[in-house]
Amino acid sequence: MKVGDIFKKYGRRIEEEIQTEKVPVGEFSKEYLQFKKDMMPQLSRYESLAKKLGSVIKLKISEKDENRIQKQLNTAHLDVTPSQTLTLAVVFLLLTFFVGVLISVALFILTGNFPLLFIFLILIAALFLFYYFYSTPSRLANKWRLKASSQMVPCILYIVAYMKHTSNLERAVAFAAQHLSPPLSLDLRKVFWDIETGRFTNIKESLDSYLETWRESNPEFIESFHLIESSLYEPSEDRRIEVLEKALQVILDGVYEKMLKYSREVRSPLTNIYMLGIVLPTLGIALLPLASTLLGGLLQWYHIFLLFNLIIPFFVFYMTSQVLLKRPGGYGETELLELNPAYPKFKSRKPYMIAFLICLPLFILGLLPFIFHYTPVTELIGLQKDYSFSQLGVRFLGDMNIFDFKCIGKIENGVCKGKWVGPFGLLAVILSLLIPFSIALFFSISYSEKTKELIKARDETRRLEGEFTNSLFQLGNRLGDGTPAEIAFGKIAESTRGQITEGFFRTVNTNIQQLGMSLEEAIFNKRRGAIVYYPSALISTSMKILVEAVKKGLQVAARSLMSISEYIKNIRKINERMRDLLAEVVSDMKSNMTFLAPLLAGIVVGLANMITIILNKLETMFQMQGNFDVAMVGNVSTILEIFNLANMIPPYFLQLSIGIYVIEVIFILTSTLVTVDSGEDKLKSVYETGRNLKRGILLYLIVSFIAILALALLASVALGGLI
Repeated sequence: MKVGDIFKKYGRRIEEEIQTEKVPVGEFSKEYLQFKKDMMPQLSRYESLAKKLGSVIKLKISEKDENRIQKQLNTAHLDVTPSQTLTLAVVFLLLTFFVGVLISVALFILTGNFPLLFIFLILIAALFLFYYFYSTPSRLANKWRLKASSQMVPCILYIVAYMKHTSNLERAVAFAAQHLSPPLSLDLRKVFWDIETGRFTNIKESLDSYLETWRESNPEFIESFHLIESSLYEPSEDRRIEVLEKALQVILDGVYEKMLKYSREVRSPLTNIYMLGIVLPTLGIALLPLASTLLGGLLQWYHIFLLFNLIIPFFVFYMTSQVLLKRPGGYGETELLELNPAYPKFKSRKPYMIAFLICLPLFILGLLPFIFHYTPVTELIGLQKDYSFSQLGVRFLGDMNIFDFKCIGKIENGVCKGKWVGPFGLLAVILSLLIPFSIALFFSISYSEKTKELIKARDETRRLEGEFTNSLFQLGNRLGDGTPAEIAFGKIAESTRGQITEGFFRTVNTNIQQLGMSLEEAIFNKRRGAIVYYPSALISTSMKILVEAVKKGLQVAARSLMSISEYIKNIRKINERMRDLLAEVVSDMKSNMTFLAPLLAGIVVGLANMITIILNKLETMFQMQGNFDVAMVGNVSTILEIFNLANMIPPYFLQLSIGIYVIEVIFILTSTLVTVDSGEDKLKSVYETGRNLKRGILLYLIVSFIAILALALLASVALGGLI
């Protein structure tokens, strides 16, 4: 009999006697498709839309682009073809352009002027939509890569911990797939799926094929797996353990080096995003009131709205997506949000309904100038459509109207025979602040309501896991001293008195001593198990490894737990170091987003309103020309011919555009900063967006309100001596 046959024969006998728990590998493969469907509902809309359009319209794509897009689709696990992706992008391009043309024709029929600038802006918007949908596979693949790569270190940890006591690659990979969160667990399940469907004959071939997909972005992940595979061929047990430990160290070092390089490279792109996407557009809007008059009404408010609320945000989105594409994987949040008991509240629409009811009155107040001017409400309640400030007792603003709509054309019997433009009044601008405020408040309230329980639960879990790492080391020491696991839990409960983890160990001990449960039942019983009261992936996995390792002996279990404790400490040190490296970049960008941008935007709104007030005052002075000398009247007349107030974009719409733009920028940059700092973390992104909206929009409103009033007073005082 050969030596190999002897090892196999007695290995099977030992396995039968010890009765090591068998990981149900088969269920990973046969449930892969259902698992994919359940875990990726957010991608199904894109897939269904691309398939529907792609089945009707078929476009050819170059072989080079087809290979590139197909690779991205495979990475993102999207069940569409590159041709369908191109079709979807082209359809949105043509649809947006033709809708823009139809709107332009309608405006030409109504006004008699063909809006060439509007057509140009619509064309730019259509091109951006084409880019957005054409690059969707790339973004989804990057999103998948970031989320999956953030789970690579735990993946290697689970495999190494399992293989230290059971040198079986197939079971180790299945164990990792069972305890990891999607999407990396989905990738590992697909490894078994490819074996079952006959694509590969064994686990090594299937695994090596999958690892090639990470060749460009995470070579250290491949190297770690190859070291794990090589440990199977080591004749010495000590040498095998050393190779496994080296595998984990390789991925830790690789992640650290890449994030160190990224933290240096990301500073300049983020600064450019702030300057080109926030500072320059905001400064440019201060010139728009005068520019619109010089262009003789060619530049309208809807052009500004389209430019600042669609095209420039798309430009900022494009630049931030380029920054995120360069982010290395291997570091970030690994928690699966869907497994949290409070997740239904996160998905609930109730917070949106509550926020809507709170914010709707504010939004309606922001529309008050149009309600007064264009609806019969004023007649029903016996009010005028407009009032002057002097009528309301505000003498220093004179006869300026609070809403101030201007009629282009003749007014006969109080009826405008042309068209109304505006509002230009000071009160109208102040009321317009309520519209961006209501929008920001809507998202701030709903996001806070959706995430507060989840964030609290996450913080508590992290505190628990922070203590559990040290307790795990103590438990390993007790087992190493020869104390049975059933008794060790009681001793650890005494030594951790007063800590959060005391309850966990005491619950396990109570279940064993008083209810007569086995170790596994005491921890994992669905009704009374300790894990029910302490839902943590780290604790669950550590206890799974403990239950498995105890069957091999107390020393094996002790080494496994102490190794896990040590590795978790190392991972946390690296995570903290990563946050230190990125802290300066993230804090600078956050302060720009929530402080400098709203501050600058608020001042610009005040300046735009001051220009309007000055021209309004000059117009009033020209109408009272009998009180002035001929030379002064001539100068004023020349100014008003150049800067016609009726052709100016009302400051109401300028404020509206820039206020909504500030909100959009906060959304885009918050998502970017969260991804840079923590990887793909949906919960943190929503939570931080709500907080940043509250801070940013409040500062913007306060600065805008003060700037509008202060500069209006300054303009009135400066021109008061002339009128």
